[in-house]
Amino acid sequence: MNASSSPPSMEPLSARIPSDLYLWLAQLQVEGAATNSDKLRVLLGQLKRQHDGAFDYVAAHAWTRDLTARLRDSLVRIESETGHHSEVVSLLLDHFVSAIALAISQAPQNADDARKLEEGLVRRATSLCETLLRQGTPSSAAAYDPQVVRKHLGTALELAQSIPSATSSKGS
Repeated sequence: MNASSSPPSMEPLSARIPSDLYLWLAQLQVEGAATNSDKLRVLLGQLKRQHDGAFDYVAAHAWTRDLTARLRDSLVRIESETGHHSEVVSLLLDHFVSAIALAISQAPQNADDARKLEEGLVRRATSLCETLLRQGTPSSAAAYDPQVVRKHLGTALELAQSIPSATSSKGS
């Protein structure tokens, strides 16, 4: 085994932390970590990657999904208990995770990179709008509140109707 593929050396770390943080860490579920030492290694590694800006889109997406795991677990529990599911909430979470991952994974170096980021964010936001419009098309959305989308689309629809279509602006 060569030096470049050997595992990093481990250094001991000792710290005193408040009991509420210790209890929180002990109960925290961290994928791939069973002990508090394992959890600290994983969490410090994530923090370092975040600080170093080393998140690529896929890693940022996974990290953002981890951040929303408690919410997702709660929604699964509610669905299991009540039989109610919100496609709207699921779709919104998917869009938010992707948009945040895109933003986290970027550090534009020049105007072209900034334009590409802008393109990706607008594409993601437009896709979110299309998703909500699809949910608002039938008389009731697949949501906890079947009218939630229609209640909030009025102004957005008015604004959308005031934008000249792509075909009419080509002739100008």
